[in-house]
Amino acid sequence: MTSHVVPGLEARLALAEVIAREAGAMALDYFKRRETLVIETKRDPQDVVSIADREVENLIRGRFNEIYPADGVLGEEYGLEVGTSGFTWVVDPIDGTSPFVNGMPNWCISIALLHGGVPVVGVICAPCHDELYAAAIGLGATLNGKKLSLDPSRTIRNSVTGIGANNYVTPAFVGKMVESLLSAGGNFIRNGSGALMLAYVAAGRLVGYYEPYMHAWDCLAGYCLVKEAGGWYHSFPTEDEQLTKGAPVLAAAPGAINDLRQVAGL
Repeated sequence: MTSHVVPGLEARLALAEVIAREAGAMALDYFKRRETLVIETKRDPQDVVSIADREVENLIRGRFNEIYPADGVLGEEYGLEVGTSGFTWVVDPIDGTSPFVNGMPNWCISIALLHGGVPVVGVICAPCHDELYAAAIGLGATLNGKKLSLDPSRTIRNSVTGIGANNYVTPAFVGKMVESLLSAGGNFIRNGSGALMLAYVAAGRLVGYYEPYMHAWDCLAGYCLVKEAGGWYHSFPTEDEQLTKGAPVLAAAPGAINDLRQVAGL
């Protein structure tokens, strides 16, 4: 699939960039006065949410509903609104809420667009770093307007891999995946935002990213970015009944694909 067979793709990409910056500005304002936020927990004490997440998602939903009312929207905080256009926006208003509420800059706004089950637009805004990552299928990927292109000489042995973990998987499983990566000659970081680490794969800062259980709103924008920068990703189930459930997420630069697939068993 290329851009010329996806109607209106360039316009939707441009809109996603504008909305991501607007949402980023709102989130950054909340971040600067985070001590005033009431922090709630969801699944466990590590899974936190605040009014910032909800208000940023409301802003994003409202903008898309206004401009493209027939498009569907799936957001982490308010679920799935099914559309009729064949397009579905997939939104994480603040990925990395734990770093956000604890005063660390590793968080972002993630906006993806699905068409025919494929992520055709990916925009990630990292306000603390003044960075906007943007991609659309067949149109390439950029960071603040500069084209991204991955270096095939980078491998898990001469670069760093991002990993993620949560309580959907056992501590033993997480320990095994770290052991497998280290045994293969790799090393890793975890910064608290899977979406941002996927953007870092697209930018060549990380050679890959693996998380054994992740949701669509965390990964689909990053997947589009990685693909358009010349990388690869493990497909995510995007059928209606699967879209709101989690799945393994793996993305890699060309020189790390085989090693990371072996580490992940995918």
